[in-house]
Amino acid sequence: MPELPEITALADFLDQRLSGAQLTRFLLPSAFPLKAADVPPESLIGRTVESVGRRGKFLVFEIAPEAPLDGDSAAPLYLVVNFAKSGWLTFTDEQSGDEETAAGGYFAAQLGFSNNGHDFGITLSDTGTWKGLALFIVRQPAEVHGIAELGPDPLDPGFGLDEFGRLFTHRQQIKGVLKNQKLLAGIGNAYSDEILHAAKLSPVAAAASLGPDAVERIFTTMKDVLSGAVQELSGKKPSELKEAKKASMRVHGRSGEPCPVCGDTVREIAFVGTSLQYCPTCQTNGEILAKRGAGEA
Repeated sequence: MPELPEITALADFLDQRLSGAQLTRFLLPSAFPLKAADVPPESLIGRTVESVGRRGKFLVFEIAPEAPLDGDSAAPLYLVVNFAKSGWLTFTDEQSGDEETAAGGYFAAQLGFSNNGHDFGITLSDTGTWKGLALFIVRQPAEVHGIAELGPDPLDPGFGLDEFGRLFTHRQQIKGVLKNQKLLAGIGNAYSDEILHAAKLSPVAAAASLGPDAVERIFTTMKDVLSGAVQELSGKKPSELKEAKKASMRVHGRSGEPCPVCGDTVREIAFVGTSLQYCPTCQTNGEILAKRGAGEA
């Protein structure tokens, strides 16, 4: 599932190209991906993209109003994309010939844009067996339920150690706290593994059991890992982001490989549809974790 760093890089990439662009095409082969719409999708055609940004793991297009509606003051609309587990997008720059091809034949939506005579295309696709990619057209991003419930953004300059420390009164395990979108917005399975490895903390330790020094260490590490990943992914094309993320991982997705820090074998605990990876030497004092120990992670 795309997480904070790659969604940030994706939003920045699109914002540079689409800010000020006119939406020229909005094709939905099926109504299934459209979960909410204050206006018909086709009514967005001809409107201008004000900006492309991120809320948690959501990609957000701000669309300028065409004209005041029903006597109300003109207000923007927002096209919000939830990529879910297996969704992503491909980007086409028709003028430069920079073209990406969506994997497989399924796509959830196709969008066309024109910016000063420069044409762009976006295809939103979902390669999973269960198609979870969802679209929302709303008047405020917070009208999307998942956005309304988001906790603070870990990279928000105003999010400090005191606020972070209050999250660690929860009985959840540390990994569960980091992944809980109602507590922290944007961290998923991959980067929670990376943060805990870099902080040298067990993924199954109870959050409430951490002392002040450990809480400060994980706070600092979280900021460093996420900001470093954003910087590393910045400027990359959408087609490059997933592989770049995978290549940057030290333990996530590397079960059976040597830990790059100590050389111990990276271990895995697998669950239905997901798994976590960790280094016993770096994180658990050599203990090999049992599956039952990570049920909340």
